[in-house]
Amino acid sequence: MDYVILGNTGFKVSRICFGALTIGPTQCNLTIEEGSKVIIKALEMGINFIDTAKTYGTYPYIARALSCVGNRESIVLASKSHAYTEDQMKKDLFECLKSLNISEIDIFLLHEQQNELTLKGHKPALEFLLKAKEKGYVKAVGISSHYVEAVNIAAEMPEIDVIHPLINIKGIGICDGTRDEMLQAVRKAYYNGKGIYSMKPFGGGHLISNARKALEWVLNQECIHSVAVGMQSEAEVVVNAAWVSGRDVDEGVAAELSKKKRRITVADWCTGCGKCVERCSAGAVKIVNNKAQITAEKCILCSYCAVVCPEFCIKIY
Repeated sequence: MDYVILGNTGFKVSRICFGALTIGPTQCNLTIEEGSKVIIKALEMGINFIDTAKTYGTYPYIARALSCVGNRESIVLASKSHAYTEDQMKKDLFECLKSLNISEIDIFLLHEQQNELTLKGHKPALEFLLKAKEKGYVKAVGISSHYVEAVNIAAEMPEIDVIHPLINIKGIGICDGTRDEMLQAVRKAYYNGKGIYSMKPFGGGHLISNARKALEWVLNQECIHSVAVGMQSEAEVVVNAAWVSGRDVDEGVAAELSKKKRRITVADWCTGCGKCVERCSAGAVKIVNNKAQITAEKCILCSYCAVVCPEFCIKIY
């Protein structure tokens, strides 16, 4: 496994980051035992970087995995919160620490920043994180974003240590620009010393038929230190860890995984409340005949619609 230093943070991280979203309740919904085994396999393969968020519901999986490994000090943990007030961010940060049974976390991000207005709106939450950093509860602070504008702004903010941008070979899921515009923003952040770990290398499954090429494209961008990949089985961990190290894997296993299509479903009991439509920044959801309807070509399988569904109608498998 190859490792790099994550910008000016000083963290030594694997080139691939374990994205914990897919094992959790909004997607594959593995049991805690099953999900923690996938994480442990990743750690055994040399992946020392784990990404999660409050809304993913995966803290129990990570806590179980951490309790089973010896060298916690080498593992870099990142989480995120949508909180925009000081009180809510305080609650979310300490919930994270308690749930993971840790006294400090390496990286904590403002989740899903869009533009100058959202960054201003989240200023109280950011200021709390900076205070928490001074007190030693957080080591690095940053943002995650699907937006070029937010990355451009964060690139010039001295208080931001880490940026988690969406980028892939086709630019699928970028909300306000092209792949090359996002890449330009990421480069600016990189040269300003920000730690960069990207997301959605497979474009929410749209690029899975040529997954290795898609992953290698991201890894070949010098401005990206690490890439977060959602993995829901030990086989996926083995294949991705091999690819990131430039090794070939059994063609049959790789071909089988490349055929696997994740899909999003809406249950019959959907009431058409529209919360999913409001939440979807990709414009992939609309209400038709009082039921949510999802345009597969636009959907990047981020699960954010599922998180806000009051009836738990939306699932990704």
